[in-house]
Amino acid sequence: MAGKAEEMTYRAPGRVNLIGEHTDYNLGFVLPIALDLACHVTREAADDGCLRAFSEDLGEERCWDIAALADAEPAADWGDYIAGVARELLRAGYTVAPARLRIRSTVPVGAGLSSSAALEVATALALLADRPMEPLDLARLCHRAETGFVGLPCGIMDQFISVFAREHAALRLDCRSLEAIFVGLPENAALVAVNTMVKHALGQSAYRTRVAECGQAVSAIRARRPEVSSLREASPDDFGLLEGLPLKRARHVVTENLRVEQFVDASRRGDLETMGRLFIESHRSLQRDYEVSCEELDFLVDTALTVPGVYGARLTGGGFGGCTVNLLEPEALPRFRSALSEAYSARFGLTPHFYPCHPGAGAGRV
Repeated sequence: MAGKAEEMTYRAPGRVNLIGEHTDYNLGFVLPIALDLACHVTREAADDGCLRAFSEDLGEERCWDIAALADAEPAADWGDYIAGVARELLRAGYTVAPARLRIRSTVPVGAGLSSSAALEVATALALLADRPMEPLDLARLCHRAETGFVGLPCGIMDQFISVFAREHAALRLDCRSLEAIFVGLPENAALVAVNTMVKHALGQSAYRTRVAECGQAVSAIRARRPEVSSLREASPDDFGLLEGLPLKRARHVVTENLRVEQFVDASRRGDLETMGRLFIESHRSLQRDYEVSCEELDFLVDTALTVPGVYGARLTGGGFGGCTVNLLEPEALPRFRSALSEAYSARFGLTPHFYPCHPGAGAGRV
């Protein structure tokens, strides 16, 4: 009697971006950390010619004929992340063998903590089944799955941090050169993500609109400065070449890139006051210039800033719901949770979820 096929489990973390929002697809700077929250994909070999994926969290299964995977088309559901990664592996010259994948994740969907990249990276590792791939190639492959198959015109930050993250450090990523520098964080402060428990439908369509508006800003600047190919090359001196929405979008991206560099410097000095101020400036820019906040996010930020011991708060992720990230004194945690829970419940009838953010390691086999 044949024995049970060997199971192999792979883990990839979600992330919280400390600062540098909507800069990645503009080839700018970001500063994410990986979270304890992660996606686990367990792989078991099969002999039925199919790739099957079962989500324990959703209680749903998706199935693809291995022979047809190269020509797979999006179905506009969670299975697209699996099929997109499998198709990119085939295009990269790897075989995709029949298998059963069992997926479980603690990264909340729609919270702006990159559940999709965690699923993509864990799936890629499971399908590779310990075959070697350079980490940067892995991040790029998963990014192609999201942009080319799922169809979201995002930057590479989420996949990059899920692969490369290191414990006890943030990662300052240059999204143009893909140069990464690990940045230590002060030990005398806590980071907490707070989930609004809402995700407005406007999010994905507005994301695409923001990408297009940034492109319009680049085109207007390039008419006078042909060397500018992205907002990464733009500066405050270029704002006079713009007006309307392209001006507002460019102003956020350009100043946000500067804030990332200032935040890194402040973190190295242990300057929590400056780090908190930059959080607040980032949120106001996202709220007023990039216009990706919402009532729930603004309420959580504004409420957090009334709590003694909170240095700063801002939305993290794409916006229109999801999470805020907060920098505070560790001893302020109990009153922080109590104040936000009571105020948010009274205002919106929802209980926010709190996620302590401890910088964790990147993806790998469990």
